[in-house]
Amino acid sequence: MLARAKVNLYLHVTGRRADGYHLLDSLIVFAETGDEIALAPADRLSLTIDGPFGADLEAGPENLVLRAAHALQDVTGTRAGAAIRLTKNLPVASGIGGGSADAATTLDGLCGLWNVAPGRAALLQIAAKLGADVPVCLDGVPSFVGGIGEELAPARGLPPAWLLLANPGAATPTPAVFKARRGPFSKPARCSEPPRDFAEFVGRLQGCRNDLTEAAISVTPAIRDVLVALAALPGCVLARLSGSGATCFGLFGNEAGARAAEAKLRVDHPAWWATAAPMATSSR
Repeated sequence: MLARAKVNLYLHVTGRRADGYHLLDSLIVFAETGDEIALAPADRLSLTIDGPFGADLEAGPENLVLRAAHALQDVTGTRAGAAIRLTKNLPVASGIGGGSADAATTLDGLCGLWNVAPGRAALLQIAAKLGADVPVCLDGVPSFVGGIGEELAPARGLPPAWLLLANPGAATPTPAVFKARRGPFSKPARCSEPPRDFAEFVGRLQGCRNDLTEAAISVTPAIRDVLVALAALPGCVLARLSGSGATCFGLFGNEAGARAAEAKLRVDHPAWWATAAPMATSSR
C-alpha cells in the first residue's frame, strides 16, 4: 500500500492555544509517491524497515506505525497480530508527512487484515492522538485543515497538477521550527468555491504563503537554496516550503514540465533528494 506524501500548498499560522499548540489553516494535497506499507498475518505485531531512508528510522515501540497498530488493537479488542514492513522512500522529518502517512495507511490496512470496523470517528480519534497530520492522511484526499489538524474539510474540484518535491538532505524537526517562528498571526485563506482552472488555482495559491518558511530556513539554511533552485526551473509556477520542511515543492501544469525539471534538478544538485509526481485528486 502506498503511503502518499503530504504537501502543504499553503500554511497559515492563525493563532496559538493556551496549551502552546499553534492553530493552522492549510490546504493539503497528496502526491502519487511515498513510502510503502506491506502487511501479513502473524501471531504478534512486528515491524521491519527497509528502503533508501530505512536506516534513518528505529523499528521500536515509539515508531508511529507500531503505535498505530497497538492503538487499533486497543480500540477494537482484537488479539490478532501482523508482520508489518515499511519501505521508507521519503526522507525523515522532512515536512511531507512520511510518518503520519505511514501510520494512517497502517490503520487502514489493518482494518482490512483484521476484519475490524471501528468506524470513522474512532479512527480519527486514534489518528489525532498519533499526530497532527495523521487525520488528514487517514482520509487521503485534498483537504483544508484547521485547528491543530483535527478540523478537516474536503477541497473539491482542484485541477490536475504535478509536483516536484526536493529536499536538501537535512532533517528539520518541527518543534524547532515552531519555536523559531516570529511575527504576527495570519488570517485563514481557504475558498468555498473550487477554482475554475489551473490558472485560477495558481493565482489563489500565490496570494497565500507558508508562515513557517523563514523559521525553517533559520533552522536549515539550505532550504533557501532549494526554493531558489525550484523557482528558477522552466515551467515552475510556484515554489514553496511544505509543512515545517525541509522538503520544498515546485508546482507544474503538466507531466512533461515536471519530469524535465526533475532531470535538471538532479543534474544541478545531485546530493539532493528529488522526485516528480502527479497531485492526487482522489482517496487512495
